[in-house]
Amino acid sequence: MILRRFPTLLLLSCLSLSACDKAQGGKQGAAKAAKPPVAVESAAVTTATLSQEIVAVGSVRSDESVTLSPEIAGRISRVGFEEGRPVTRGQVLFELDAAVHRAQVGQATAEYTLAQRNYQRGLELFERKLISQQERDTLASAQEAAAASLALAQAQLAKTLITAPFSGVAGLRQVSPGDYVNPGQALVNLEAMSSVKIDFRVPELALPQLSTGQPLDIEFDAWPGERFRGEVYAIEPRVADTTRSVGLRARLANAEGRLRPGLFARIRLQTGAREQVIVVPEQAVFPRGEQQFVYVIADGLAREREIKLGQRQAGRAEVTSGLKAGETIVTSGLQKVSNGASVVSARQDQASPPP
Repeated sequence: MILRRFPTLLLLSCLSLSACDKAQGGKQGAAKAAKPPVAVESAAVTTATLSQEIVAVGSVRSDESVTLSPEIAGRISRVGFEEGRPVTRGQVLFELDAAVHRAQVGQATAEYTLAQRNYQRGLELFERKLISQQERDTLASAQEAAAASLALAQAQLAKTLITAPFSGVAGLRQVSPGDYVNPGQALVNLEAMSSVKIDFRVPELALPQLSTGQPLDIEFDAWPGERFRGEVYAIEPRVADTTRSVGLRARLANAEGRLRPGLFARIRLQTGAREQVIVVPEQAVFPRGEQQFVYVIADGLAREREIKLGQRQAGRAEVTSGLKAGETIVTSGLQKVSNGASVVSARQDQASPPP
């Protein structure tokens, strides 16, 4: 009788174990279904005014720049400035040995004085009809020639002083006192840098958008994180044949003298502005192939949505289609989110940060 009951007991045991397994599986499924939401940061999509701009690169030029050279040959007798220091307009920077030129001025002065006296005596004799008109004209011509010789000698003497044509900062001199220099030989650079110029080029397609007075933002590798403000004041009238680009020149203040000629400049030329543009933080956008996506939060779930991007600026991007104002998107924690995942926002910001 015990043997007859054994199959029945075995069957009941198996049914009991099966029921336990199903109960445990149900609990695990419920645990999976009850997975806690992912904590993310989000932002409400809003609109902003977006400036239209052209990005270019350029270089800094001095407001005025010159390489000083002598116009006559001579030996340097004095240097009248300190290298790398400011100089004023008219300040003597180099003086050449002027002994010979002073002697020439003295000789020319004496000859001119004699020619003047001869001419005055000739006039008296001509009035008394003791000399002819031709002789009087000869004396007048001799006086004029002597005056010209004196002016030439004085000009040669003046050229022994090499002065600053404008106020600025002197560079490193290439000669020393006692050096013999020739006409056209480079002596020193002089740079006027109270304001500086920026030269850059843009594609010819941008020509209709260009005008003088346009503002631009400039960044320099030498001053990272800092922006300088300038203004276009000249546009090259000719388009370059080889590059099909247009040259522009801007000016910006440099009262502190931080900007130096030759610096590399990154330029953003503002050509206009558009209002009511939808923009999102750049970190909210993730690519897949050639497509761009964001996660839109609705009813506590993150839904993947394809968008089209337009102009990009620092930290934000224009959305031309796929989003509308008022929607909420995930801005941080994208790597933890999947399509349809339950999310909870730990912080909510505006989707259009200031530029």
